[in-house]
Formats: sequence, C-alpha cells, structure tokens
Amino acid sequence: MSTATEIVLSPDQVHLLTKEQAWHYRVLPLSGTGGKLTLYYDEQLSPDELAEELSILTGKDIELTPLPAIQISRLLSKYYLKESAGQGSVQVQSTTDADDFLQRLILEAKSLKSSDIHIETYEVKCRVRIRIDGMMVERYLLKRDEYPAIVNKIKILANLDIAEKRLPQDGRISFKQQEQQFDIRVSVLPTLHGEKIVLRLLSNDAANIDLFKLGFSEFDLENYLQGVKRPNGILLISGPTGSGKTTTLYATLKLLNKETRNILTIEDPVEYTLEGINQVQLKESIGLGFASAMRTFLRQDPDVIMVGEIRDPETANMAIRAALTGHLVLSTIHTNSAWGTVSRLIDMGIPPFLVASTLNTTAAQRLVRLLCPKCKKAEAFDTKLYPRHFKPVRAVQKHFVHQGCEDCFYTGYRGRKAVYEVIPVDQELALEIKNGNMYIQELLKERRIQTLSENAFNLFSEGQTTLEEIYPLLFNY
Repeated sequence: MSTATEIVLSPDQVHLLTKEQAWHYRVLPLSGTGGKLTLYYDEQLSPDELAEELSILTGKDIELTPLPAIQISRLLSKYYLKESAGQGSVQVQSTTDADDFLQRLILEAKSLKSSDIHIETYEVKCRVRIRIDGMMVERYLLKRDEYPAIVNKIKILANLDIAEKRLPQDGRISFKQQEQQFDIRVSVLPTLHGEKIVLRLLSNDAANIDLFKLGFSEFDLENYLQGVKRPNGILLISGPTGSGKTTTLYATLKLLNKETRNILTIEDPVEYTLEGINQVQLKESIGLGFASAMRTFLRQDPDVIMVGEIRDPETANMAIRAALTGHLVLSTIHTNSAWGTVSRLIDMGIPPFLVASTLNTTAAQRLVRLLCPKCKKAEAFDTKLYPRHFKPVRAVQKHFVHQGCEDCFYTGYRGRKAVYEVIPVDQELALEIKNGNMYIQELLKERRIQTLSENAFNLFSEGQTTLEEIYPLLFNY
C-alpha cells in the first residue's frame, strides 16, 4: 500500500475535487479520465456508501483505494490548505467566472498570510503561485483560454489599459470584501507567452506591529531605541528586498507617533496606514519622487521624516540636509551589513565628514523562518554541516530539523523572525568615518555589537530554526 510520503499529487490531480469535497468525504484524487474517477479514501469509512454518494455528486464511476486515516489527514492538510485547523474555505476549481475566482483567490491568500500572488502563463499551461513565509507555493493551474479574462479583470480593477499588452504596467486595487479592507499593488509584465501579473497584498492594519516583538535582542533593542530617541540625525536600516525593513520602520513610527510630533513619510508603496502620520505615495510618473517630496517636507515643519528608500545620490543629499537642519530621518538602504551603509553613502557622493555628523544609528536585518513547534524533531548534530571555515562560538550537541504537520501545512516552518545587527554611531565611530577608516571590527567587538551571523546562530543553537535557514548568513561570521 502507498504511504503518505510516497504520494505526490500534481495540481491537475488536486483540481479534480474541491476543498469542500475532499475534506467532507475524506478523499484524495488519484486520477480522473473520461467517466471514471479514482480516489484514495479513509479506510475507516464504508467504501460502498462513499462510492455511491460520490458517483451521484460527480456523475462519474468511482473507484476507491484505501489509506490509513492518519495518512489521509496529512495529505488533506498538505494539498487542500485551510485557514487554520478545522476551518475550511471553498476550493477554487472553475475559473470561468473571473470575478469569483479573483475574489476567492485573494481572500484565500490573505487568510494564509501570503504576501504575493503570482499569476503566470507559459506555452501549454497557466498557473497561480502564492508566497507564504517567503517561499513560493503552487496553488492552481488555469486553462489558457480562461487566462485573458482574468488578466483583463485585474487590469480593469487596477485602472490599467487592457489594450496595452506590450509594455509593463503598474496599478493599485482597493479590495473590500467580507469585512476585510486592504490595498493590492499590481504589476503587469509582458512575457514570451503573455502577461505575468504579481499582486502584492498590502496590510492597512498596523495594530499588530510591535517593535518589541520583531526579533531584537535586548542589547540590540536598547541600542536601536537610543538612536530613535535622538532628536536629529539619520537612522538607516539595510537589507535585501523582502527582509522586513519596512515593517521595522513602521514599528518605529508607531513608537514615535505622538500628538507633539509632526511626522511625514514618502513611500512606494504605502503598505500600512497610520493614524496621525502624514503619508505620501510616491508617483514618479508626475515627478513626485523621494528627493522632490523631501524638498517640500522641509517646508512642512516636520519633526520626523521617513523616506521609503535611499536609492540615488539626490535622495541621499536631501536626507543629509534634513538631518543637518535638526530633523530625525528614518530610511532604508540596500547593503549587506550595518557598517556597509557608511561606504554606500560615501559611494553616492556624500562627503565622509557629513556622514559622520549625521548618521546616528545603522542597522541590518534579515528574516529567518522559524521551525513549527509542534513537529520539529531533535537530532544529533554533526559539525561537518557548518560552512568550511566557520568557527562557532559554542558547541551545538543537537539541532532540530523540520518535519511537517497540519499546523504548518507540512512545510516544517511556521512564521518568521527578524535577526538584526545594530550599530549606534558614537563620537569614536564618527571619527573613524571622518578619517575614512572602514575596518572597525575591533571597535565593534569592544562595544559587544553582535553581527547578523551571531544573532542568526543564536536562533539555531536555541532550536528555533534550522541550519539551512541561517546557512547563507554564516559566511559573514
């Protein structure tokens, strides 16, 4: 008999049944050709009654293959995702109604805490994937003749040109359904076989963002808050796309948001709306960029300015100017480490003495997936698994590996946590910047500054994540 680990269902097989049907009858599709449907079923159920009822429901001859109840439960959780254990929603099978399909798809992605929906077309098939905890998961296969209707529906909702199929387009959808209200950023890209669409789900609710729960160690949080409490200067957060920089910025703004402060932001996009903060959406097409918005901000009597990203010399110069005139400036920048922001600003043409006098805190961050607490498994650890030249500060006798269960949709991971590297720029470090000295590792060790690698290794040694999750960070140890 087949085991759960041997059974792999393709999206074609999964779509032979709806989520409601699969969970209600505790069956899984094995194959479906012509007028015949072959299913796995829970061996604790009566096969004759089940076959008769499913035959009436589907209009096909039913052939049943038994599986143990525990295996059926595992496979149902894996292939027919639910919002949470015991709560199901209707599986999208037919896409003939583009309105209904999109609505259900967006609500499902939101309930699964997905950040993006990818709708893609290829030579012989079209598919939908969603990103959960940073990883892509394939959810649906679409018929090629249904794909254009879905693309056009998205374009209409986002106020895009449905006749333009040769150029990229960007838009925004305000989604309101089932007491939920949030914005969706739409990106359309012409590809070889048609237009690919990415929907970024933006949460308007910042109520759950808490600076004290993001992942800062006690020491790093203390250093970060020292920079936030300073009345002026630049606080920069670095990291690649999708590393949670914007969430950290919003959590910081929530902390700073008082009646006595005037806070202005320029963002692309506005991911959260915060009451009491003046937020501006970037619009490059009409000349409203980061730098031009900053010029106007300086005439708006601000106390705190948040710039979504410092991506060019003009924006960097405006941020420096704002900091020099007594404002606290928060922003993000793309570098590999916290100290790398210094050389990045200098590369943009900012004189070292200006960087030294305005930069008050620099931080770097990454997101690490956390092991599912219900199914993680302890194993003896072999030090050969470390990168070749890696030297751990302490020995690890055992580590945890991911398994997969119903709670984590059989990924082995549940949720993510940010790891940080925070460097407060004091007078001594400012002097090193002014003198052009970028090699300050010894000074950082004296201040007990923990690197990204050290904080990531701490998560691993505590059993919160796996070695494969933090492996890329260990090279910079």
